[in-house]
Amino acid sequence: MKIGFIGLGVMGRPMAGHLIDAGHTLQLSRVKDASRFLLDKGGTGAATAAEAAQGAGVVILMLPDTPDVEAVLLGDDGVLAGLEPGALVIDMSSVSPVATKDFATRTGAAGGHWLDAPVSGGQAGAENAALTIMCGGSDAAFDMARPLLEVMGKRITHVGGAGAGQTAKVCNQIIVGLTIQAVAEALTFAGAAGTDPSRVREALMGGFADSTILKVHGQRMIDQTFDPGFRIRLHRKDMALAVDAAKALDLALPNTAVVQQLMNAAIGRGDGDLDHSALIRTLKAASGAD
Repeated sequence: MKIGFIGLGVMGRPMAGHLIDAGHTLQLSRVKDASRFLLDKGGTGAATAAEAAQGAGVVILMLPDTPDVEAVLLGDDGVLAGLEPGALVIDMSSVSPVATKDFATRTGAAGGHWLDAPVSGGQAGAENAALTIMCGGSDAAFDMARPLLEVMGKRITHVGGAGAGQTAKVCNQIIVGLTIQAVAEALTFAGAAGTDPSRVREALMGGFADSTILKVHGQRMIDQTFDPGFRIRLHRKDMALAVDAAKALDLALPNTAVVQQLMNAAIGRGDGDLDHSALIRTLKAASGAD
């Protein structure tokens, strides 16, 4: 299949590479030095998003934020300007569920199909083709996309109509963010109380407090190794999506708002490009325990 792929960051590069390895022809927008290896693998460069979409049956977006998707999709040289009739747009970015419904409507009006398919699993999941993918769109769009999604991910769920995938991703980021805070607070408490945090972590694994975050990020916190993974500034963006959506829905999400503020503080102290497990540094600094 001929695929337009736009967004070759730390996640997008390996995702595009898996598709090329699976035999698909990729038209790549935003090729920079770090992604030139994809041209060596057989991908072709495209000067604009519209050019990447031309002749493609599927266009995949993997972009940082809602305004990026809006510009790439709807701009003068955007995807919809070059979209083939009946082509499928798959947005694998993590963006606003509200804006996503508008993107889906605009794509349909341009003669295309839409699927929002944000991912979880971070850089390691992208590199190992083991992403969790949450999908929103019609049954037909999901069926069209599934063979491609299976090249990049392991757990693929059709959640509902357009926007439902983004809603599920926001839910994921709420749980991850609050759990990172909980683990960070627990290990900070253990150390301040004079108990070895590594022994506490070991004692908690296997009980009700166990989680992937306790296992993986708890170890990162103990070792103080915070190479990203998933940067705090990107997770802060996702928490802002949750807080903004809660406001629109008149919901109280108090702990989500607290974690967003802690991430603001982490970025303010210069930790924005560290892994989100580095939130423990902000908590320790606030307690005078760093």
